[in-house]
Amino acid sequence: MKRRLLIALAPMLACAPWLAHADNWPAKPVRMVVPFPPGGPADLLGRIAAQAITDSLGQPVVVENKAGAAGNIGVDAVAKSAPDGYTLGIVPVGNIAVNPSLFANLPYKASDLAPVALLATVENVLVVNTALAVANLQDLIAAARKKPDTLSFASPGAGSQAHLAGELMALRANLKLVHVPYRGVGAALTDVVGGQVSMMFVQTAAAVPFVREGKLKALGLASPRRSTALPQVPTIAELGFPDFQAVSWYALMAPAGTPRPIVDKLNEQMNRMLAKSDTRERFVALGMEPGSGTPEQLAQRIATETAQWSEVVRKRNVKVD
Repeated sequence: MKRRLLIALAPMLACAPWLAHADNWPAKPVRMVVPFPPGGPADLLGRIAAQAITDSLGQPVVVENKAGAAGNIGVDAVAKSAPDGYTLGIVPVGNIAVNPSLFANLPYKASDLAPVALLATVENVLVVNTALAVANLQDLIAAARKKPDTLSFASPGAGSQAHLAGELMALRANLKLVHVPYRGVGAALTDVVGGQVSMMFVQTAAAVPFVREGKLKALGLASPRRSTALPQVPTIAELGFPDFQAVSWYALMAPAGTPRPIVDKLNEQMNRMLAKSDTRERFVALGMEPGSGTPEQLAQRIATETAQWSEVVRKRNVKVD
């Protein structure tokens, strides 16, 4: 009887040290892994989140930029860290919902990470060269169907959000488009403006100046609602493609197995920070929309997008170099 009781209690006893640890967390500095170099959006978000945790919980959060392999090295470092609340990471949508389908030998699985909080979303818009004789998305689709493999779309690299968004459009509208990968958004956008490439999905903030100057034409938002920056541009969902979404986003995540009280405490602090007016102003200036929600809502978002992007990768035979 005593032996059976000990066996039954074993899982609870194993959790007890973690629960006690969670009550005292954080008792030392926390590491925030950013899987990209300094200066980009992931780095800026990491530093904003780190400062918020430092200010609210009283322990320094040290940002560590661990770049390489399209962010996979840094995310893997988070996944393989001890689940004690002292290692956190900024994880973009690509590294958690796309790369598991895109890379055959990815060193981590999505299940190796615990969702904590959605930090920010970034709208993407479909823009075309103004010399292209199309007035709207329906015209573009008709032109692409009339001459398969003639119209091209740019991206800042194979496997990028812009690449996947273009492939999603081709899949949903049954189009044959030519993908032209570049090394970076700037070069890709320049060639769409110049007419070397027909179109591109790009972050709204980057497209707005060209659209306002009449150098690019915006045909549709790849987001669930219209943009305040381009209110006249409909969403692609409005134009006959329900649930069409290709939104860039960034999340705060921890190693799987991190005690739930720590995850909840972090989620609470992040939502509090994201609700502040000065945070919203700062994010909007960076072309981002503050996130919000529970770890469960983030987990559902990851599951939904993983299913969508794995279908795109499989059916469009998407490859990376």
